Amino acid sequence: MEAKLLPEVVLGDLAEYCDVFCDRGAFTVSQTRKLLTRAAEHGLRPRLHAEQLSRTGATLLAVELKAASCDHLEQVNESDIKALAKSNTVATLLPSCDFHLGLKQYAPARKLIEAGAIVSLATDYNPGTSPTVSMPMILSLACTQLRMTPAEAITAATINAAFALGREKSIGSLEKGKQADIAVFEVEDYREIPYYFGMNLCWMTMKRGEIIHMRD
Repeated sequence: MEAKLLPEVVLGDLAEYCDVFCDRGAFTVSQTRKLLTRAAEHGLRPRLHAEQLSRTGATLLAVELKAASCDHLEQVNESDIKALAKSNTVATLLPSCDFHLGLKQYAPARKLIEAGAIVSLATDYNPGTSPTVSMPMILSLACTQLRMTPAEAITAATINAAFALGREKSIGSLEKGKQADIAVFEVEDYREIPYYFGMNLCWMTMKRGEIIHMRD
């Protein structure tokens, strides 16, 4: 199947990455290696959803294959954390999945950060396990459940997330020469953004320098 689909995806310029869910009940490590290796031959960079429900060794595979990111990571162990810390593979944490599913174990953000891993945050928006598009809510969960500081959480949601997408040179931070993608919040201190949860405090949103939303 991949022999037919992958060339069409590349020729149609439909994707830059190939993402595989490697976990219990999904793709095995050997299946993931085969698929991502084949995808890389067609110019698609690998990404993995890994160690969410069980530890399979997918994180080590992600590092080996120089994947752009390795997502979830609730079940990682010390060797996984050390491997990520020595790599440029981004550890993308998805706390809303654990929150929505009522799971007790969140990803070990503190251990990852203290080891030196690149940590980003995302919603993992999907109707099955994470039905939210609210990044401020993700910031709140990152601070309360992952024990990240507000500064760490905002960094993870902006420049580190841009790095995970290979776009850190054009978005992700307020710098000369980058796109003016800006969200302005009606707060007195940046730490109030994750402090208030379940509330929309975004006053204005700009995309490429143009205002696309402004609260009355």
